[in-house]
Amino acid sequence: MLHIIDDEEAVRDSLSWLAQSCGIAATVHDNPEKFLAWVTTDIVFDPSGDCVLLDVRMPGMSGIALFDAMAARGLTQRLPVIFLTGHGDVPMAVDSLKRGAFDFFEKPFNDNKLMERVQEALGASLQAGTRAAVHARLATLSAREREVLDLILIGKMNKVIADKLGISMRTVEVHRAHIFDKMNVKTAVELAGLLK
Repeated sequence: MLHIIDDEEAVRDSLSWLAQSCGIAATVHDNPEKFLAWVTTDIVFDPSGDCVLLDVRMPGMSGIALFDAMAARGLTQRLPVIFLTGHGDVPMAVDSLKRGAFDFFEKPFNDNKLMERVQEALGASLQAGTRAAVHARLATLSAREREVLDLILIGKMNKVIADKLGISMRTVEVHRAHIFDKMNVKTAVELAGLLK
């Protein structure tokens, strides 16, 4: 989902239409403060990724202030930010990129290049979401399951794992089944691919 945050209705409508003409679902927001409240309490991340097109200068909270607030909450990996501005300058763009913005476009911009970067940002968001999901699944493993997991990942067979940990082979099989279930995989190869 592309989130367009701009105080000008015409700009929001134009960007929304542009995104939809490229097959990108978009939603518009005219108020950075409301967006921040929503994104920190109610957001459900889109399975195909999320991205923010953010105007730099708006009344009240600026785009830069919103970006800083999102970054402080650790949201900019799942919600990559592309800045749009009609008043940009090189130092502002460089500073934004150094602080983790995905990109910086000055108005007027090339529609195709902007949408290409939006697609790339959506891909980055999707990857970040996948990594977050894997880490969440890893967090559900017990300490013993983590030990078994580490040995599975280096290719040890159940008997070797049992000997190394001083447990029965049946216990290793149970741990392996729990690990595969919690990590949502069917094979050790799939598990290794998920955690590479």
